[in-house]
Amino acid sequence: MLFPKVNSTIKFYYFSDRKTVKPLTIQKKYLEKITDKIKGICYFLENIINTGKILQLREELFAMEDSIRVFIVDDNKGFCSMVKEYLSAQESFDVIGTAHNGQECLEFLENEKPDIMILDLIMPHLDGIGVMEELNNSDLGQDLKVIILTAFGQEELAQKMAALGAKYYIMKPIDLTKLGARIKQLANTSNSRSLNTGTRVDLNLKITEIMHDLGVPAHIKGYLYLRKSIELVINNINLMGAVTKELYPAVADHFNTTPSKVERAIRHAIEVTWNRGNIELLNKYFRNTIPAASGKATNSQFIARIADELRLKLKVS
Repeated sequence: MLFPKVNSTIKFYYFSDRKTVKPLTIQKKYLEKITDKIKGICYFLENIINTGKILQLREELFAMEDSIRVFIVDDNKGFCSMVKEYLSAQESFDVIGTAHNGQECLEFLENEKPDIMILDLIMPHLDGIGVMEELNNSDLGQDLKVIILTAFGQEELAQKMAALGAKYYIMKPIDLTKLGARIKQLANTSNSRSLNTGTRVDLNLKITEIMHDLGVPAHIKGYLYLRKSIELVINNINLMGAVTKELYPAVADHFNTTPSKVERAIRHAIEVTWNRGNIELLNKYFRNTIPAASGKATNSQFIARIADELRLKLKVS
């Protein structure tokens, strides 16, 4: 009961700060004189205290202070809802808002300060590039870390977004689990307007640059599969010992396709590159790798050679 028939005082507990619980003693005779409305509030508080809900609420409120504040910007409302639902189900994230065009995005940032912004490039009114340019020319988003989403694998575009301060560049369709992991990684790193060598964005850009220089056509599926394969091998060299059993399935899972289609698409991309690409640069990279009789690199040879080249460059830099 709220007013027990023992002693002449009633003891409550309150939080004086985040960690300390202090007692508050009130004489019973004063409490008995309060109105029924106030008594109702007291009974409500008693129920919360007795069930331990205040302790739970305290932990939830303090946990919110440590959550990563995420802002989603994409003209596809269904996509925004999907990402918001996934992130909101995780304790680490607090999705503080969504916007569906660049203008809405900038208006939101005038009043709110997210930690991470997930930004689509193709939007009405003002696209993702326009948003990044506005952020660079104003005080908005000074400590904001931006993850770029796009369905286009154009290396020039990736380089431009990196120059404007983007921290990560993700190709659609995305893997929500990996997106969540990347948000956590970015939130725990120091902010910088330029990309740090060795970050995931920098790795993707370097892969894109070397594929562009070699002449791998960006408009064919094999381009995306090849780039992802190289990225995976750089991060885990052991995959080269299980290309068919592990590497292709991992790439297939990322793009929601089959390992056999990944293998064929990569082989086609390499064939096209050998027929139309930069022959001088191809010879430079592969002259000691490919037997003269074979004519071109196999999938494994191509992936391993480029991955090795980039791994060495990243270590040196």
